[in-house]
Amino acid sequence: MSQKRNTHITEEIMKKPSLHQPILFFFFLATLLPLILTVHSQPSPSPSPSPSPSPSPSDDSDFIQRSCNTTLYPDVCVSSLSNFSTYVHNDPALLARAAISVTLSKALELGKYLSNVSTLLEIHEDGVPHPTAAAVFHDCFETLKDAVDEMRDSMKQMRDLVTTGSLESFRFQMSNVQTWLSAALTNEETCTDGFKDVQDEPRKDEVCARVDGVKKLTSNALALVNRCVDNAIH
Repeated sequence: MSQKRNTHITEEIMKKPSLHQPILFFFFLATLLPLILTVHSQPSPSPSPSPSPSPSPSDDSDFIQRSCNTTLYPDVCVSSLSNFSTYVHNDPALLARAAISVTLSKALELGKYLSNVSTLLEIHEDGVPHPTAAAVFHDCFETLKDAVDEMRDSMKQMRDLVTTGSLESFRFQMSNVQTWLSAALTNEETCTDGFKDVQDEPRKDEVCARVDGVKKLTSNALALVNRCVDNAIH
């Protein structure tokens, strides 16, 4: 993925969606695939006669594998983050940030899909009213928007993370991320609660499967954030 595309992502993902234009909002953002790994500042290393060699690609991949083994869905974790191996450089915070970015991207794609389906049901595309299905899809869409907002807040906090202060300050910043991701996971679970009342809707199973995929990514992102905190404390 090109550097130019990643630069656009950082600007667009922070825009607050208009409640009156949900379809355009999700369509615009979902197509950008917000893989937000912007350049981060690091303190210059102390001069030394023999600088340490950079981690090899195999080291980076091993780091991702070891980190993903601490999540509930390690296979999903590895497959979703393997492309970031050369960017995270064995940094738990950067890995957690990448996981949130991937999750946000998938949530935006799902939001676009839900928005389109909700619209089609409301206008009775097949000539038959679907009041229950339309309401359930709309409710799922609204709760997913809340989850997206919470992921965006988490992403912003990770970008602004200050690691040079006290441990208490670091833990406070990370507790915000943990709270927002936990709330996003709850909203995603709520998203599909109403589908048990929907019958004979061919898109029901697809929506539930897509939401389940986003839930797994969110769960993994939260686990990697927790691991980042644990590494800082111990």
